[in-house]
Amino acid sequence: MTAIKHALQRDIFTPNDERLLGIVNVCKAGKKKKNCFLCATVTTERPVQVKVVKVKKSDKGDFYKRQQTWELRDLTVVDAKDASKENPEFDLHFEKVYKWLASSTAEKNSFISCIWKLNQRYLRKKLEFVNVSSQLLEELPKAEESVPSDESRSVAGGDEDALEEYQELSAREEQDIEGMMEMCEFAVSNAEAFAEKLFKELQVLDGANIQSIMASEKQVNILMQLLDEALAEVDTIEGKLSSYEEMLQSVKDQMDQISHSNRLIQISNTNNGKLLDEIQFLVNYMDLSKGHIRALQEGDLTSPRGIEACISASEALLQCMNVALRPGHEQLVAVNQQQKLFAELRDTFARRLTNHLNNVFVHQGHDQSSTLSQNTAELTLPKHSPLHRDLLRYAKLMEWLKNTHREKYEGLSRTYVDYMNRLYEREIKDFFEVAKIKMAGTSKEAKGKFATLPRKESALKQETETGLHGSSGKLTGSTSSLNKLTVQGSNSRRSQSSSLLDMGNMSASDLDVADRTKFDKIFEQVLSELEPLCLAEQDFISKFFKLQQHQTVLPPLAQPETEEADGSVPSRMPPQADHRHSVSSEKDMVRLMMNKIFQSIEPELNSLIALGDKIDSFHSLYMLVKMSHHVWTAENVDPASFLSTTLGNVLVTVKRNFDKCISGQIKQMEEVKISKKSKVGILPFVTRFEEFAELAETIFRNAERRGDLDKAYVKLIRAVFMNVEKVASESQKTPRDVVMMENFHHIFSTLSRLKISCLDTERREAKHKYTDHLQSYVINSLGQPLEKLNHFFEGVEARVAQGVREEEVSYQLAFNKQELRKVIKEYPGKEVKKGLDNLYKKVDKHLCEEESLLQVVWHSMQDEFIRQYKHFEGLIGRCYPGSGITMEFTIQDMLEYFSSIAQSH
Repeated sequence: MTAIKHALQRDIFTPNDERLLGIVNVCKAGKKKKNCFLCATVTTERPVQVKVVKVKKSDKGDFYKRQQTWELRDLTVVDAKDASKENPEFDLHFEKVYKWLASSTAEKNSFISCIWKLNQRYLRKKLEFVNVSSQLLEELPKAEESVPSDESRSVAGGDEDALEEYQELSAREEQDIEGMMEMCEFAVSNAEAFAEKLFKELQVLDGANIQSIMASEKQVNILMQLLDEALAEVDTIEGKLSSYEEMLQSVKDQMDQISHSNRLIQISNTNNGKLLDEIQFLVNYMDLSKGHIRALQEGDLTSPRGIEACISASEALLQCMNVALRPGHEQLVAVNQQQKLFAELRDTFARRLTNHLNNVFVHQGHDQSSTLSQNTAELTLPKHSPLHRDLLRYAKLMEWLKNTHREKYEGLSRTYVDYMNRLYEREIKDFFEVAKIKMAGTSKEAKGKFATLPRKESALKQETETGLHGSSGKLTGSTSSLNKLTVQGSNSRRSQSSSLLDMGNMSASDLDVADRTKFDKIFEQVLSELEPLCLAEQDFISKFFKLQQHQTVLPPLAQPETEEADGSVPSRMPPQADHRHSVSSEKDMVRLMMNKIFQSIEPELNSLIALGDKIDSFHSLYMLVKMSHHVWTAENVDPASFLSTTLGNVLVTVKRNFDKCISGQIKQMEEVKISKKSKVGILPFVTRFEEFAELAETIFRNAERRGDLDKAYVKLIRAVFMNVEKVASESQKTPRDVVMMENFHHIFSTLSRLKISCLDTERREAKHKYTDHLQSYVINSLGQPLEKLNHFFEGVEARVAQGVREEEVSYQLAFNKQELRKVIKEYPGKEVKKGLDNLYKKVDKHLCEEESLLQVVWHSMQDEFIRQYKHFEGLIGRCYPGSGITMEFTIQDMLEYFSSIAQSH
C-alpha cells in the first residue's frame, strides 16, 4: 500500500499541487467487484481545499487516473455500518449515498479517522459520524502531541509572517556585539552584570556629549551674527527687485496697449475680408448681365439663336433666384431690390414663353389638320416627328418653367394635351374607318351589302356630322379651329363602317384562306401603325415636359413675389418652405397625359375587334396572336407604359372573344341534330374541329400565347368526345359502333397528322376508342352469318363451364354428334359465301365513303372469322374426339370467299 501511495502522489496529486493524506482500497458494495482507491487530499496552496478523490487503474495500461472528485465540505454523513464488529463496509453521503466495501477493516478505520482529522483541522463543520467507535475519533489529539504532522508544520508556518517585522543585523553590528561579548566573558553567564556595565558606559557618554555642546556656544554666537548680516543683505536685494518690478510694470502696460491695438487691427482686417467675401458672393451669384435681362424681356423665341439665348438667360436667372442667402442678407436693401427684379423678370419671361408655346400648339395643330386628308386613302397614320422636333427646342425652357412657375407649366401641359387629343382623335378615327372598310371588304357578304350603301350615304353623313359637332362643342377660343377639320371622304367611310355593326355573324365557311390572311395583314398593319405613334408621343412627352421614367421628388414651387405694404419685397421662400410638393410618380403623370391624348385608341380598337369577330369568329385567333405579340414587345420596352397598358386591356377583350368563339363551337356541337333516315358518317363538328385545328396550328405556329390555344384544344376535344358518344347513342340508322369507330378514327388521324403535343393523351384515347368499337362491330356483325353454329358452340362452352368434362359433352342429348352434324350441314360453303356477301353489303351501307374504312373492317372481319373457325374446330377436336366431324368449308375456302366478295364489289 505504501508503494501505491507514493505512486499516486507522484503521478496524480503532485502535478496538481495536492498532498495525499489518506487512502483506502475499495469496491462498490453489492456489484461486480471493480477495485479502486478513495484518496483524502489537501492542496498545498492557501486557502487549503480538502477533497475526496476516486482513483481507478486504467484499462489500457498500468497507470492510474482520476475518475471522480468530491469536496469534503459537501460530505454530510460517514456511516461505518457497525462500531462493535469488524465490518469493511461504509457509506459516504455526498449529493447521494455512495456505498463502499474496503479491502480490510483496518484500512476503513484509518481512512475514516483521516476524514475526521481533516474536518477538525480545516473545516470544523458539523459532520455526522454514524456507527464509528469513539476511541477511533479520540486518536487525533494524541497523535498530534507525539508526532507533528506535515499539516501542523504547514500551519505553524503562519508565525513566520510575524518575524518579518524585525530587521536583520548588519555585519558590523554583529562584529561589535561579538567584540563586546569577548570583552565581557560573563555576559552570557551573568546577564545582569553585563547590563549594569552597559548602563554605566552609556551615562559616561551622555556626560561627554553635554560638555561638548557647552563648549561650542561661542561658535553658535558667531553663526547667529552671520545670519543677521545675511538677512540685511536680503532686504537690500528685495528693495532693488521692487524698483525693477515697478519699471517692468510700466513696460507691461505699454505692451498690453500695443497688443490690444494689434488685436483691433486684426479684427478690422478680418471683418473687411469677410465683408469683401460677402460683397463678392452677392455680386457673383446675384448679378444678372444686361444681355440676359434683354433676352428674358425681348428675346426671340422663334429662331434657334434666340431660343439658345433665352435658355442661357433663364438658367442664369434660376441660378440667381436659387442662391442660398446667408443670415442677414435678407435685410439688405440691394438684395431685396435684386430679388424683386428677378421676380419681375421671371414672371415676364414665363408669360412670354407660355403665350408663345400656346401659339405654337395652335399653329402646329392647324398645320397637322391640313394634312389629314392626304392619309385617309391609305391605312397609315400621319407622322408627328416635325412637330416633336420643333417643340423639343423648348424642352429646357419647359424645365425652367416647371421649376419656377408650376401653374403655368401645368396649364401648358393641359393645353398641349387638349390640342393633341383632338388632333389624334380625328386622325385615329379616320384611320380606323379605313381599316374597317378594308376589313369589311374581306367578306363577300359585306361586299354585297356595301352595294346598297350609296343610297343611304347622305342621311348617314348628316348624322355623322351632327355627332361630330356635338362631341367637339366643348372647344373654345383658338381651339375652335380644330373643329373645322376637313371631313370630306371620311364621313362616307364612317357611315359605311357604322352599317357593319348591324351585320349578323358570318359563317366561317363563307370566307376562304385568302380573306383571313388579308384580315390578318390589315390587323397587323393597324397595330404596327399605332405602336410607333404611341411610343414616339410618349418619348416626346417625357423629354419635352421633363417627366423622367422614375420616381422623383418634385422641387418646391417658387411663387410670384408681391410687394408688402411698405413697398419692400419679401425674401424668396427657402427650399424647406411650406409650399412643397409631396412625393409623386412622374411615370404616372406620363401615363395620365397619354391616356388623355389617346383616349380614343382603346374604344376604336375594341370596335375594330368587334367588327372582325362579327365578320368571322375565327378572326379572334389571328387577333389573339397579333395582340399577344405586340403586348409582349411593349412590355419588353416598358411594362408600365401607356402602350403596354392599353394593348393589355384590349388583349383581355380579344381573349374573351377567343373564349366566346370556343364556347360557340362547343354550343354548336351540343345542338347538332342528325337525320333519322340517312346514315351518320363523319359528324359535322368533327370536321369543324379538324378545320379549327389546322387553322389554329397555322396561326399559332410561332405565337407567344400558345397556352391559351392548348386550353381551348382540351375544351374542344372533350366536347367532341362527349358529343360523338351522345350522337352515337341517339343514332337509329347507323349502329353506335360504326358512328364511334368512324368519328374516332377521323379524330385520331387528325391529331396524328397535326402532332398537337397537348392532345397526346386524347390522341391515344381516340385510337383506343376506335379500336375497341371496330372490334365490337366486327364481333357483333360476324355472329349473323353462322348464327346457329354460334349458338350451338356457346351451349357447349356453357356445359363445360358448368363442370361437364369436354369428352362427355357429346353424350348430352342437345349436343350429341347428330345435332352437331345437323348444324354443320346447314352451313355449306355456298351458304357461307352467300351470308358473307350479304354481310359485306350491310357493312357497306353502314360505313361512309369519306373515311374509307370498308376494307379495314372487311379485313378485320376476315381475321375474326378465321379465329372463330379455328375456335370451332378446336372445340370439335376436344369435345368430339375421333368423330371425324369437320366443317363443310376450309380456311382456304374462307380466304377465297372474302377475296372474291371484296373484288366483286
